Amino acid sequence: MSPKPAPAGGAAVDALLDPTFLENATRAPMTEVRQLRRQAEQEEVNLSYTRRLLQGRLDIVRRELQRRAEHDGRSLVDLLPEILSEKGRGPAHGLGRHQTVGPSAPEDYESWVNSLTPGVDLSAIADLSDAKLEKAARALGEAESGLSERRRGVQQVMDALAAELGRRYRDGEADVAALLADEGRH
Repeated sequence: MSPKPAPAGGAAVDALLDPTFLENATRAPMTEVRQLRRQAEQEEVNLSYTRRLLQGRLDIVRRELQRRAEHDGRSLVDLLPEILSEKGRGPAHGLGRHQTVGPSAPEDYESWVNSLTPGVDLSAIADLSDAKLEKAARALGEAESGLSERRRGVQQVMDALAAELGRRYRDGEADVAALLADEGRH
C-alpha cells in the first residue's frame, strides 16, 4: 500500500492555516503584512490550479464509470468535449477571485494529483477494471474535498489580511505614499 500523499499545498499551506499565523500577522509591520497577503494569494492560486487538475481527472473517471454502467457505445475520447464542457457541471462554488499570478510550480501539483491514484494509469483508462476506477474516483473525490476545505481556509486568511491592511489605512496607521513606493518596487 502506498503512503498517503501530504495534504494539498503541503507545509506552505499548513503554515497559513496555523491559528497563530494571523495572530502574528496582525502584529507585523505593514510591509510584512502585505508580503504575507501576497504569499497567501500565491498559495490560493496554487490550490486553485491543483483543484482544476484534480477535478478534470475526477470528471473523466466518473464519466467512464457512467459510460460503462449505461453500456454507452461511444468511446471516452468521443465524450471528452461533453466531459470538459461547463454544461455538464453544476454551478461554480468558488468565490470568483481575480487571480493576478499563475501557479508557482505546475509540475509539482500535477505530480501531487497523480500520486492520489498510484497504480492507476488514466491514459489507459479503457484497460482499467471497474474496481480500479471506483477506487480512483473515491481517492480523487476525497482529495478534492480536502483540497477545497484547505483552499477555503487560505481564502479566509487572505480576507483577514486584506481586512487588517484596510483597518490600518482606515485608522491612519499606514501611509498610502509608502504603499505606492513599496508596490512600485515589486
